Amino acid sequence: MTAALAFFTDPLDLPEPKPPSECPVETWLALLGHRWSALLLWHLQDGALRFHDLKERLPQITAKVLSERLETLRRNGLLVRSEARGFPVEVSYGLSESGRALMPILDEIERWARRYLNT
Repeated sequence: MTAALAFFTDPLDLPEPKPPSECPVETWLALLGHRWSALLLWHLQDGALRFHDLKERLPQITAKVLSERLETLRRNGLLVRSEARGFPVEVSYGLSESGRALMPILDEIERWARRYLNT
């Protein structure tokens, strides 16, 4: 058997998947530790915004990364995606209930940063 084919062995020989972290802080960081994720939530705290509006508020983010972050946050239940009928279809993103529940935490992070990081 060649080395390339050795990789495709009996599925029972594959390693067990890693269990999800039992540390909630590690889980939170895995979700929100990506660049832009917390900022996207921050910008949505006052109401739903369209993709273009978010891109204007965060001009340094690429469209690809913005799209990926929005989808990840949506899949993890922090955002809701709404479509308004019309031509073209108007898509907006807003905070879900769990996304809104994060706002006091982000407010505390902002207060901490202003006090200790001189921002």
